[in-house]
Amino acid sequence: MKQFSEATRVQMPAMVHLTRIGYTYFGKLSEDKNGTVYDGDTNILLPIFEQQFKKLNPGHEGEYLQVLKDIRKELNDDDLGRGFYNRLKAASPVKLVDFDNIGNNTFHFTAEFTCKNRQDEFRPDITLFVNGLPLCFVEVKKPNNHGGMLAESGRMNKERFPNKKFRRFINITQLMIFSNNMEYDALGGIVPIQGAFYCTGARSYSPFNCFREENLSAQKIAPFHRDYPYRDIDKTVEKQILSDYNCQVIHTSPEYQTNLDFNTPTNRILTSMCSPERLLYIIKYGIAYVRMEREVDGKIESTDQKHIMRYQQLFASLAIRKKLAEGVKSGVVWHTQGSGKTALSYYLTYILNDFYVKQNKVAKFYFIVDRLDLLEQATQEFEARGLVVSTANTRAELMEQFRSNQAQQGVSGQAEITVVNIQRFAEDKEKVRINDYATNLQRIFILDEAHRGYKPGGCFLANLFDADTDAIKIALTGTPLLKEERASCKVFGNYLHTYYYDKSIADGYTLKIIREDIETSYKERLSDVYDKLDTLVQKKDIRKSEIIEHPSYVNELARYIMNDLKEFRKIQGDDTLGGMVICETSEQARRLYDVFQEEWQKYQPKPIKVKLSDGSYVVGEPEVDYKSKYRPLKAGIILHDTDDKETRKQIVKDFKKNMTVDILIVFNMLLTGFDAPRLKRLYFGRKLKDHNLLQAITRVNRPYPGMRYGFVIDFADIKRNFQETNEAYLQELNRFNDVDETGESAATDTFTQVIEDKEEILKQMKQVRQTLFDYSYDNAEEFSSEISTEEDKAVLLDLKQALEAAKNMANIVRTFGDDDMKEQFAKLEITKLPQLLSEVQRRIGIINQKEAFSIGDETKTLINEAMMDIEFTFSKIGQEEMHLISGGIELKEKWQRTITSFTQNFDQDDPEFISLRDAFMERFKEHGFVIDSIAKFNEETQALDEIIGRLQDLQKRNNVLLKKYKGDEKFARVHKRIREVNKQREDKRQKPMFSFLDEEIAAILNIIKEDVDAKVYDRNDILKKDAYFGRTVMALINGCLFHFPQIKPEMEDYKFIQTRISQQYINQYNATYGIA
Repeated sequence: MKQFSEATRVQMPAMVHLTRIGYTYFGKLSEDKNGTVYDGDTNILLPIFEQQFKKLNPGHEGEYLQVLKDIRKELNDDDLGRGFYNRLKAASPVKLVDFDNIGNNTFHFTAEFTCKNRQDEFRPDITLFVNGLPLCFVEVKKPNNHGGMLAESGRMNKERFPNKKFRRFINITQLMIFSNNMEYDALGGIVPIQGAFYCTGARSYSPFNCFREENLSAQKIAPFHRDYPYRDIDKTVEKQILSDYNCQVIHTSPEYQTNLDFNTPTNRILTSMCSPERLLYIIKYGIAYVRMEREVDGKIESTDQKHIMRYQQLFASLAIRKKLAEGVKSGVVWHTQGSGKTALSYYLTYILNDFYVKQNKVAKFYFIVDRLDLLEQATQEFEARGLVVSTANTRAELMEQFRSNQAQQGVSGQAEITVVNIQRFAEDKEKVRINDYATNLQRIFILDEAHRGYKPGGCFLANLFDADTDAIKIALTGTPLLKEERASCKVFGNYLHTYYYDKSIADGYTLKIIREDIETSYKERLSDVYDKLDTLVQKKDIRKSEIIEHPSYVNELARYIMNDLKEFRKIQGDDTLGGMVICETSEQARRLYDVFQEEWQKYQPKPIKVKLSDGSYVVGEPEVDYKSKYRPLKAGIILHDTDDKETRKQIVKDFKKNMTVDILIVFNMLLTGFDAPRLKRLYFGRKLKDHNLLQAITRVNRPYPGMRYGFVIDFADIKRNFQETNEAYLQELNRFNDVDETGESAATDTFTQVIEDKEEILKQMKQVRQTLFDYSYDNAEEFSSEISTEEDKAVLLDLKQALEAAKNMANIVRTFGDDDMKEQFAKLEITKLPQLLSEVQRRIGIINQKEAFSIGDETKTLINEAMMDIEFTFSKIGQEEMHLISGGIELKEKWQRTITSFTQNFDQDDPEFISLRDAFMERFKEHGFVIDSIAKFNEETQALDEIIGRLQDLQKRNNVLLKKYKGDEKFARVHKRIREVNKQREDKRQKPMFSFLDEEIAAILNIIKEDVDAKVYDRNDILKKDAYFGRTVMALINGCLFHFPQIKPEMEDYKFIQTRISQQYINQYNATYGIA
């Protein structure tokens, strides 16, 4: 049983809220109901499943048991629940859910329902059932809990998903929600870690997604939440919920009433995702199985992943369906790059197919791109999700597709889509003729950025649309349309849905970008070279356009980029970070690449000559150590006329996945649609405008471990100063905010959303300066000794944040800093930042250990959540041995399980528990956390195994006692205290307190429990008056013992029980609301 804590604050109101949105409380489920009320293998509610199955499948009633058997078997499959999911969605031969008539289904919930397979178990806080099938669970945590929801994400990804014993429960659950009832907050990081999140099942890792309800006009409360037809709370059901979980004491407290509000973060996500109509929509359309392939040691490995819709995809699909129902035939979806437009198209094939089936039409989908690489990419992504894909690369191929006019469902019965690359025939002006024999055919064209080439009356697309005026046209774009485009794109109509950069950054899907200037000395040198070459132009020795391609200019440029990227990696402490140079001409790109190649060759080890015994020589290839600090940067060049397609593909792969290429040199290619999270430094060698500019700078905005920003360095026009260039950018990007340019519905502050604001940077710099300059940050040794005496964790956390910021700000000082700032930052040896950071982190670790093991009287009882973070240090253990012990992961996991077992024990006053805890604390205080041999590793692992075993044994005995009190920890604790007193009395041959028999003690305490619970349910104000409550309890005990004339306890015994019981209720109330 979970320790009673503030989680109750969130859990109980959430359960009551579920009754408001259409759920029925099923009651508490205990293990003795396994086999009758529920099926322990799958947690399906048997009577409800049977009743609903027979109701939804007239004529098939007799198949109920066979279907249940099949489901049990299916859920054991190692397919992430794919077999079961296909059955769940199916409408024939039998259906488990009626997706078309919501009211035909039943929706139930319960709490603390154990998922158990032999010894392994986990217990979600709330489980939701549709027709008796447990399709969703909710985990709630107390607000401001240790580590936000990161700990919960870790628990799911490390303990639950990989555990084969939990496979059936993970396979049947489609939606998992996690909330600590707080608004989203990244706590200084990139990805929010406080708040309400959701995910679906996985083999080993599932990302936690934010959910933001649609609120187009930014109202205080989202319309869906505000206008939802909530039911009134049924007082009897509310009382049953609170009584079943022994939480009567919280009923009349103001905090409980506050948490019942429909607008709390937890209740909002429940309404948004679990209200019956939404839940069934998400289950039917929002799940995708994706086959991921990757190369491992030359072999292709294939794994399945299960994805769930992101919220912007959900709302885009709902908006599109609504508009089509209103008769709209076309529109634009603007979702920032990286927000899953191909995935959205996949979901739409199913959603719109069903939409048109209801109108007796057959939908036929065409996904239109304007580049061959995008055709290949889209084909791969659709096939990975299980769609049957046809492709058309020429006009003739497309016309053939139109002629065949097959139904939506192909031979395979799977959904189909045709991917069309119009690059080669975009300008084709010949009329398009479609002989439509099938009047029930509905064509749907989804254009991925391809609408940009649309010219009314003068291109293939225009003729295609003229030929089929009933076709639906949905244009997907990562950047909004500008005025001149909107004129030509009128045919696509208005925006159907938008998802801006600010949301994408807040959700942790994209990073902000920082623009940096070139270091002054380099800028001057490049300027000098430029001026010298310019004099040759005056003499007509070279053309003006050749200046930037001239070897002396290109060499200087290459030196700058090489040094800059190496320095950047040092500052960030990460050699995997990559760069890209966008050159002004393809010739400049070739020459720049040649300089990189020369440098690379210079450092290549020479082939080794080996003399054989017969006197002959063989030449051996030297081994290249890619990790060497002397290794020059390896460049790859991507131009449409350099190398063949396969070679270019390999270069891109070496950059994106293999990380053997450090920097890509491009002219026109890869500026759009190229997605490589490690790309964090972009060098602009030419001026770009509107979309090209926005598309290019957002190449560096993908999240990457340890990175807060992507960086753009601009030398497109080195004669202009930074401020001027910035103004030009601002002007260019602000066109996206101008109502005249983009239309009313898309105006947004793109520049400040995408690029970090100068004021914000200066503010951060001042904070960094303030925090750092009390330390000897130019000397790692002195710095280490200065922080070694720092005991205040808050100071160290500030210092850590300042050092993190300094990594990003170090180079920017030259762009934005005043002279004073530049002078101060000059003393900061920025390449030492990673070292200083690890010193601070080490010190925080030491303080965490000290805090966890502080042995003051008040704190020694606490084995707390913070102890989860304690790291073991492996010293003197070689790489081979570390490999043998899997890098020590097993020890860390056992440590965390031990801490969890301690913290979850509900009776911290149990003498057996205390002695176990003290022995554990002493052991690790004495032995510390340094593992310096395999023997020590084995010893610690064994010690933890022993402790876990003893704690589990104690937990088992506690659970037996808890059942006697319907899970009420308060009375189980009182019972144990009476038992301890009786043990002493028995030894001394004295009379017992109440009775020596456990059954009799339980009978008496249960009568008292019922009376006290009834009293506090409606009047918990009596809890605030300790003495008054004490007297109330005393009177109840008196009244109760009246029924047991054989018991004549001493007045002292009365007092003992009175104080124990009243204190338990007061403690419970205080623990729930954090009252000291």
